[in-house]
Amino acid sequence: MSSDVASPRNGPARGLPAWFASQVRELFPGYFALVMATGIISNALFLEGQRTLSELLFGLAAAAYPWLLALTVMRLAAFPRRVWADLTDPKLVFSFFTLVAASDVLGLGAHLRGYGQVALALWLFALVAWFVLIYLSFSVLTFLNTAHGANVVHGGWLIAIVGTQSLVILGAFVASRPGAPAEGLFVLIHMLWGVGLALYGIFITLFAHRVFFFDVGTEDVTPLLWVVMGAAAISTNAGSTLLLVDSDVPFLVAMRPFIDGVTLIMWAWGTWWIPLLILFGLWKHGVRREPLRYTPMLWSLVFPLGMYALASLRLSLASEFSPLRSVAQAMVWIALAVWALTAAALARVVWQGLRRALAADPALTGG
Repeated sequence: MSSDVASPRNGPARGLPAWFASQVRELFPGYFALVMATGIISNALFLEGQRTLSELLFGLAAAAYPWLLALTVMRLAAFPRRVWADLTDPKLVFSFFTLVAASDVLGLGAHLRGYGQVALALWLFALVAWFVLIYLSFSVLTFLNTAHGANVVHGGWLIAIVGTQSLVILGAFVASRPGAPAEGLFVLIHMLWGVGLALYGIFITLFAHRVFFFDVGTEDVTPLLWVVMGAAAISTNAGSTLLLVDSDVPFLVAMRPFIDGVTLIMWAWGTWWIPLLILFGLWKHGVRREPLRYTPMLWSLVFPLGMYALASLRLSLASEFSPLRSVAQAMVWIALAVWALTAAALARVVWQGLRRALAADPALTGG
């Protein structure tokens, strides 16, 4: 696949091959949020006993994951400069952490269904990807981010926290496997939980400073803002998971009261953001009359809703506070409804693109 197939200098894309090439070339690096959103709602439904819906969504996530991996590899092979441009863009580099989170969310779904080896493989892959991306992304911020570029701080940067905390959640179950080096893994995932909290503290400070003390335009209000809540929710989920597993490591056991308190604070903080984020959306689409269109970033809105449902469920178990179970049950259906609307919008966009490509295909039109 040549990088010149659908380039502007060759005129508009015509036919299926050119349309497909353009889709690969312009693939959003954060598209793995589709797997994250689908998988997390599947996992929440599984734990709520809604097995039929859970299996359907898990199947979709399991199919989308290798497909997106294949598209990413094709993009890297055919359009390496575009991939490198995304990797060195302070506004986009953190989108690649969706690969880490998607791997862990899918791995957790595999674990729930008894596929322990699959879960282990996905966790190890996610851990390696996280290690590469965490230092690459901060190198980009350090060496390639200009003073003007610093103004691009937005919710998408917090996907790094989502990727980090996803390693904690799946890692807790990996460490509990028979024969696993449990002590070392439990220490590692507690360290990762702490790193995730530290990163959240850094990024939420920058984010809040940008939003509350500078002019905000409609272009600044994107679905990625919901990652602010999602990062808090997954930190809650990770903390609750650490409380629910028994590490038997003395100094980790001594940390449990600290984890307990911080986990509740993160849940409260994430909850506080939900009305404000809704107000942002109403301001953009209601007051400013910006039309609501499909964008791949919408999956980064769906995921936090599903994660909030699962985090509330885990916290209800860890704290033995049953009213949170009702919050989780309500939120999972809200998340599923938003997922369905987003999936329908994606299907519509893909169908429209295919129809135009088929209409312009010389092999089919006789042109």
